[in-house]
Amino acid sequence: MKTKWKIELWCWIFLVPTLLLFVLFQGWPIAASLYYATLDWSGLTSDATYVGLDNFANVAKDPYFWNAFKNSFKFMFGVVPLNLIIPLILAVILNRPRLKGASIYRTLIFLPVVTTTSIVGIIMVFIWGSDGAVNDALMKIGLLSTPINWLGDAKWSMFTVVLISVWKNLGINMIYWLAGLQGIPKDLYEAAEVDGARGTKLFVHITVPLLLPIGAVILLLNVVNSLKVFDLIKTMTNGGPFFATDVVSTYIYRYAFSSEIGLPQLGYASAAGLFFAVTISALAIIQSVLNKRIKGRAKL
Repeated sequence: MKTKWKIELWCWIFLVPTLLLFVLFQGWPIAASLYYATLDWSGLTSDATYVGLDNFANVAKDPYFWNAFKNSFKFMFGVVPLNLIIPLILAVILNRPRLKGASIYRTLIFLPVVTTTSIVGIIMVFIWGSDGAVNDALMKIGLLSTPINWLGDAKWSMFTVVLISVWKNLGINMIYWLAGLQGIPKDLYEAAEVDGARGTKLFVHITVPLLLPIGAVILLLNVVNSLKVFDLIKTMTNGGPFFATDVVSTYIYRYAFSSEIGLPQLGYASAAGLFFAVTISALAIIQSVLNKRIKGRAKL
């Protein structure tokens, strides 16, 4: 009994640094945002007026917020399916034991993941610009007769940002899928081959069902991360053109830190952030419940 108490004590001692960091960098900002959301305050002066729930009401009435809200989900629905399907295909190919140089291919695909997103965004502005490499290549092979302003045209800007985001995160999602594939016992494949199953049948009846639990986790991670997108859009389009790629993160930044609207409105920005945080939390909870059900069925 005394030994168990000592073990529990040491567990809490080792947890204290993590808990302190969480309180300082997660708990306190959340609590402060709840307080700031009730104020009419720029964050630059000591003059703050208590306005109650007025900031939340103003956020709910702002068409630009709902445009950013819609664009956040548009970005999510564009990114998530591609972040699931393409990395899975690559993982299946690179998981083949007979493939030579698989580790080199994995490293090359993973390189964009460890590259700073803002740097990627700045470079991609030049590559996807009107006189950039993409237009030049498409015109040389005859697919375009005139350059397309990929980032300056509202018709193409979201498509372009989605494409770059998928490329940037291809490697990490591929690693997740590889981990799932390598966790499948080889005995199952050998037994199925003895029964006459080959190729597509192996994938559909063995690989896919056993990948569902980790697939549900990958889905959750991609949904949450895509709704929080900021740095890529900030550096590539800054929410433009004409708010076509403006997402909730850039909307909040504009009111909290930017001088585009005059003095910052920290209280209003906090309300918008909390408003959207509730949406993301609700989605995460729903997906967590679905994940548990999927795992339960997989065990059966």
